[in-house]
Amino acid sequence: MSIGKTIKKLRTERHLTQENVAEALDVSNQAVSAWERDEYLPELVKAIDLANLFDVSLSSIVEERLSCFKTKETIYNWEHMKTYVKTSAKHNNLANTLKSVDYSVDAHKGQTRKKSDIPYIYHPLNLACHALAMNIKDDEIIAACLLHDVVEDCGKIIEELPVNDNIKKLVDILTHIKTNDKNRDKIMQSYYAKIAASPKASLIKCIDRCNNLTTMSWGLSRQRIIRMIKETELYYPALLKVIKLTPEYNDAAWLLQYQIESMLDIYKRLM
Repeated sequence: MSIGKTIKKLRTERHLTQENVAEALDVSNQAVSAWERDEYLPELVKAIDLANLFDVSLSSIVEERLSCFKTKETIYNWEHMKTYVKTSAKHNNLANTLKSVDYSVDAHKGQTRKKSDIPYIYHPLNLACHALAMNIKDDEIIAACLLHDVVEDCGKIIEELPVNDNIKKLVDILTHIKTNDKNRDKIMQSYYAKIAASPKASLIKCIDRCNNLTTMSWGLSRQRIIRMIKETELYYPALLKVIKLTPEYNDAAWLLQYQIESMLDIYKRLM
């Protein structure tokens, strides 16, 4: 994809007109139009301004994009994952998990993942399948994977969840209040400290972060990606240490550390 086509694509994705871009960069409408037609390239200063306006890296603007690659936002069908989790729950007598599947599907109904049309339920089901794939058959862990966002994002109440008190406590630990730039550091420090006090919550949160890292390239802005990288490096080594010190999670700890650190390294190189 040429530089001009890239500029046009980024502009239209953000629902901006050529006039909007021209005003923001203090150039003429004709200049923006000429860039998009590849008649001439923006000067370096304007290319940097475009990157800031679109919240992407400079390389995203000036490097021609390969159009031969096809990308995927999902790998598995969420309904197939739901069937797999239900079947596993029945086979392993995971009563709380079985009740949590339909509850979570109903709670997240109508919600989608950031900047996509993917049903949000894909995310908690992905966590449950991830845990099962690591041979974790703990009813409380799988159920909490399915319910971890229903209080924070769906307005559900802890006391009303159709599970035992241990799972309710896990969901409570994994739920944090909304933050802003002023209070975020303080809230997140307290939030991760509570998670680190629970091996099961630490395990679920690391699985959650693995899934979020795989989707942040298209779901988050450049600044949010940078914040996610820094937050992961700051808090997740402690969670991984808690998991490693729990004998039944040793195999999971190795896999999760590999997934988290390799994803971070890929993003850093590309950024």
